[in-house]
Parts: sequence; C-alpha cells; structure tokens
Amino acid sequence: MFQEIERKARLRDIENEKVLTEEELRQANELQAKANARGMKLVPERRVKNRAKFAQFIQENWQYLNSIKYLTPAEKTFLLDIMPYVGFKTNCLVEDIHAKAQMPLTQEGLSQKIGKHKADVSKLLKRLEKKYIVFRGQTGSDEYNAISHSIYINPNILYCGDRDNVSEHLFTMFPRQPKLLKDMPINLLARKS
Repeated sequence: MFQEIERKARLRDIENEKVLTEEELRQANELQAKANARGMKLVPERRVKNRAKFAQFIQENWQYLNSIKYLTPAEKTFLLDIMPYVGFKTNCLVEDIHAKAQMPLTQEGLSQKIGKHKADVSKLLKRLEKKYIVFRGQTGSDEYNAISHSIYINPNILYCGDRDNVSEHLFTMFPRQPKLLKDMPINLLARKS
C-alpha cells in the first residue's frame, strides 16, 4: 500500500515538473517495477534544499599544517576571521557573499570588516602570500594611482565551492607550491588526467 502511494507521488512530481516525455515516463515506471521486484530502490536525484553559504577548511590539510607548525597563531586567527568573506567558486574575498555580482574586498575593506588595523592585515597577507596560502591579483588602480588587489585563498587550505569542480582560475593562481604544501594529504588543485 505504502509503495503504491509513494509511486503515485513520484509520478505526480514528475508530471508536475514535466521533465520526462510520456515514453520516458513509461520506461521509468518499468524500471521502477523491475527494481521493486528485486528489492531494489531507484532514487531520484536530490535537490539542494539548504542554501546556507559555507566555506570550509580541508580538515586533513589543516591537521597536516598544524603538525608541521606551518602557520603562526596570528595567521590561523586571520584565516578564521576572513572565512565569512570567501566567495563561492571564486575563493576570492568579497564584500557580500550573498550578492549576485560579488565585488572583491580591498585590503582596506577587509581591515574594516574584521576589525584589524590596515598595517596588520597587510603584514599578515604578505606572510600568507609567501607561504602560498594567499594570492593577491592586481585589479587596477584608482585616481591616486593606488594599486588594488583581489585576494584569493588557496583552496587546499580553505575552500568555498564544489570540491570536484574547482574553478580553473585557481589552478593558475596557485600553480607551484612549496614542498611542504605539496605533501598535504588532499590536493584539490591536482590536474585530473
């Protein structure tokens, strides 16, 4: 009885979505019947229901960096502070993670957002850049000839996006890594052959 109700509900959902033709629907029903007869269940693709914004540390790599004491306490704190500003798929620090057109955060804007002095943020960014944790790409200059940078985070450390489909631009920003980073257990930037 419950299986019949479930089957009708799936059919109704498919009909409402209009994703299958009548022939495809007939074939799907036949496959479902065969699967049911063998005690198997065909499961439709799940839709993403939770739209929560996220950025995540790659746990095994973070553990590795801790074991070799690669980051100072100030650098770790800084990475935690900037996590809420990592843009989805770009791994660029952005002003508003909810905006459709995400604008890169300037160093000054980042300083204001995390409540740190601009000089301290500058020092931390330079140190993290030397360690290949951060990449600063020049985006232009203003009317005073001040150069602005977009700040990107190495996805092998902190990432916001589909781990199986890392954006191509990140491969070009972090092409070479020091030996210590090459030894990390997880490499999202490894080219798939």
